[in-house]
This record gives sequence, structure tokens and C-alpha cells, in this order.
Amino acid sequence: MTPRADHLTAEVVELIGTVVARYHEEYEHAAAEHSLTGAQARVLGLLAREPMPMRRIALSLKCEPSNVTGIVDRLESRGLVERRPDPADRRVKLAAPTETGRATAAQLRDSLDFAREPLGELSVAERALLKELLQRMLGVSPE
Repeated sequence: MTPRADHLTAEVVELIGTVVARYHEEYEHAAAEHSLTGAQARVLGLLAREPMPMRRIALSLKCEPSNVTGIVDRLESRGLVERRPDPADRRVKLAAPTETGRATAAQLRDSLDFAREPLGELSVAERALLKELLQRMLGVSPE
């Protein structure tokens, strides 16, 4: 049986949950401003970093590849995403943002003030420490 969390740990978990909920709320609002769902906006944001196959998008979003296919279909019909052969393996199709898709992803990213404003009040050292602690919590190697 796992021991109960101490009071401080419970408070930290609650704060993390509040931050995540507020981030998702703002992200959904920003997506709606562009007539996108949150899932469509997240896919577009991923693809703005680099084109990728549907399976990798599904892994990143922790969802079924069939869901990603529908999302990419809708983004493609709006001219935000296109499918193209993978230069490394022409049997694989990559989803990639169009110029309009890249611009939309940048506008979405720039409109997310919730995290940027409070983080801006932290010093560079505090932001670096927060990044390191979050990476440790997620088991991610520091960059």
C-alpha cells in the first residue's frame, strides 16, 4: 500500500492541477479564436515544430491513430496541413503544416499569455530551476 502524501506534497499536486486546468482553459479559448478545437490546435502546434507521421502524433498526444487521422483530415480541409511522402521512407506519409498552418500555430502560441505572464515575474534562475524540477518529475533529461 502506498503511504499517504504529506501535506506539502498534496498542496503541490493541487497547485499543479490548477495550473494545468487554467492552461487547458486558455488553450481551448485560443483555439476557438481560430475556429479550431483544442486537439486540432495541439496537432498543429506539434507539426509546426516538425512534420511527422500520424503514429508519432498519436504517441505524442497519447491517443489512437484513427483519432489523429480525423484531426489531420479536418486541418487539411482548412488548408492548414498537408500530407506528403517521408523523404526517408516514401511508404510513410508525413503530416506537415502549410504556410498558413505555420502562421496559425505561431498566432496560437503568441496568444497564450497565462503561463508567459506569471513566468515573466520569475527570475531567470527561478525559471531554470522550475524547468529542471519539472523535467525531473517527468523523467526527461535536461536539455
